[in-house]
Amino acid sequence: MSTPPPVVVARDLRQVYTIRKGAFRQPDHLQAVSGVSFVVQPGRTLAVVGESGCGKSTLARMVSLIETPVSGTLQLNGVDAVHASGDERAALRRAVQLVFQNPYGSLNPRKKVGAILQAPLEINTSLSAAERTDQAQAMLAKVGLRPEHHDRYPHMFSGGQRQRIAIARALMLSPSLIVADEPVSALDVSIQAQVLNLLGDLQQELGLAYLFISHDLGVVRYIAHDVMVMYLGHAVEQGPKEAIFTRPLHPYTRALLASTPGILGHGASVPRTVLTGELPSPLNPPLGCVFSTRCPNVTARCRAERPALRELDGRQVACHEAETFIPIAELRH
Repeated sequence: MSTPPPVVVARDLRQVYTIRKGAFRQPDHLQAVSGVSFVVQPGRTLAVVGESGCGKSTLARMVSLIETPVSGTLQLNGVDAVHASGDERAALRRAVQLVFQNPYGSLNPRKKVGAILQAPLEINTSLSAAERTDQAQAMLAKVGLRPEHHDRYPHMFSGGQRQRIAIARALMLSPSLIVADEPVSALDVSIQAQVLNLLGDLQQELGLAYLFISHDLGVVRYIAHDVMVMYLGHAVEQGPKEAIFTRPLHPYTRALLASTPGILGHGASVPRTVLTGELPSPLNPPLGCVFSTRCPNVTARCRAERPALRELDGRQVACHEAETFIPIAELRH
């Protein structure tokens, strides 16, 4: 059986924002995403994690075609999304849908749920009103809502129900990729589990690919297949979830995981790491490794030379000293 082609192939994506400071001063340039590469396969979830300001939401906006990268390549369903024609971009926008963080702000309060769900069909298809209604009703059932919810307004629902409606809206055009930007962070913990289970069931049923943006490592541990850890616009470690949660190799990944009790994989042993110093300004990142100003294992080489992502122990890691976190006996093999 042949392997299906990837839904997303990103190579060296970069995004730079110009910060203007007045008519007579030179603008600053903020490196929001600096050369990030990844692949998302059908039926799999890539989770992007990191602190606020690390570039994960900017990455989501590029993949969902809200922003165009300043350089790098992005293929969606085998199509060059950066240089796509108008018709190609329209088709790609239908294939990539967003689920936003705040279920209270992402739905139009003046429209009934049925109208919200039918709007993508009305804009992008030639279906009749009756056909659109049937599809909206079917999608409500698929996300665990009842037929009578079709004619109610968003304010009549709980946060978890509103997020189910938002997920239903994202699925109306049968996308191949869902970009979920912190989709459960605004929900109670008990409701988070229900929404995550729904996302997992839909992925299995429909073969969806997810780009899942989150700062919550517990959520990532539950839903992801692969993980990419970002820091100051750079991917510092990425690979299969179990490899990263069981034995993180980058000091920043180790600090993130050690700060969340009970999050590590079975058999993991990571000493508690306390970060020192402040997060550097993205307008003036360190010259060497971007993590060098806070790393407990920093060397002179780290301060002078920026490490590239390299294959090591079943994942990619951008750290000159990563081998020091692997037992010597294993390195000899």
